[in-house]
Amino acid sequence: MDPKLLDVLACPLCKGPLVLSADKSELWCRADGLAYPVRDGIPVMLETEARALDADEKLDR
Repeated sequence: MDPKLLDVLACPLCKGPLVLSADKSELWCRADGLAYPVRDGIPVMLETEARALDADEKLDR
């Protein structure tokens, strides 16, 4: 994913920062505890497509 795009993207719910997961398949919002999928290099920023982060992911372990 283009770093410039990551700089301008924000969580659609809280408008907070997003973090690219280690495997680069999701964008994480730790404030809301949600992971938005990245499909074919395109972030899917819909709450209905997001999954809940588990406890370790929220703490970045």
